[in-house]
Amino acid sequence: MHAMLKRRGGPAGLFLSLAVWAGGNAALAAEPIEPLPLRVELDAAKVALGNKLFHDKRLSRDGTIACASCHRLDSGGVDNAPVSTGIDGAKGGINAPTVFNAGYNFRQFWDGRASSLEEQAAGPIHNPIEMGSDWQQVLAKLRQDPALVAQAAAAYPAGLSDETIVDAIATFERSLVTPSAFDRYLRGDNSAIGLDEARGYQLFKNYGCVACHQGVNIGGNMFQVFGVMGDYFAKRGGPTKADLGRYNVTGLEADKHVFKVPSLRNVALTAPYFHDGSANTLEDAVDVMFRYQLGRSAPAEDKSLIVKFLRTLTGDKQARSLVATR
Repeated sequence: MHAMLKRRGGPAGLFLSLAVWAGGNAALAAEPIEPLPLRVELDAAKVALGNKLFHDKRLSRDGTIACASCHRLDSGGVDNAPVSTGIDGAKGGINAPTVFNAGYNFRQFWDGRASSLEEQAAGPIHNPIEMGSDWQQVLAKLRQDPALVAQAAAAYPAGLSDETIVDAIATFERSLVTPSAFDRYLRGDNSAIGLDEARGYQLFKNYGCVACHQGVNIGGNMFQVFGVMGDYFAKRGGPTKADLGRYNVTGLEADKHVFKVPSLRNVALTAPYFHDGSANTLEDAVDVMFRYQLGRSAPAEDKSLIVKFLRTLTGDKQARSLVATR
């Protein structure tokens, strides 16, 4: 799990990549990153109900917090704060990850404690400093809304229940797929990204960033130690419980400082970065990754090109679900 790829290919590898960029994408079948699907087959009625519930503050104890409060669909699926604010102004202990493309993560939350989006959706409702509620309170409030009760009954034979609420929210979240210019490039459109961006992608591969950031979500499919090549937490100081990562779930010493690798999709929109929100800019985040994950330096030009590549991962249609009704 902790193995990192070494830079390979050198100038020849870069030349080959640029030749592919200029002359056709025949080599893309072997690419470590896969394009997002163009359509997502989901039940439109469930998506619509989930959309409404995702934005419904009645899920919180005091009616002030909705899922969308921390996962803003107009802001990359995050709240752009180091940590989120819950009921009664309480501050959370960890940075809110993006909800966009979350259906392609192999587990949910930074520590991977939820195995599905359904399990994740129920978590904040019961968290005392997020929504601070429970199903009895939530259902009592929502069942006073005849229009919502009717909408739920139309989408689910069982009507409105805790199970259908989390299923609808999870279904809506699965609809939040954000294809980007880079996906068009992967599908063969050489004009979708520029020469600098193509060079940045090759450097992203050559330096070994794809050891952890690959697949359809460019991350989100493995756990990794934060600080493979150096003690990030000793340098940063101020340790917190959240810094223990997966250890908080398993209690295993080997899981200290282990986190789910985040997706890099829409990363240009989701600052601040990392579980602690410690990197304010994409450039800062790349610097940290080179130092603590790759254990090496790189010319400023190379890092700049990688950042240019990362900006191609911003979705074309933010905050719009991509659904084909079934």
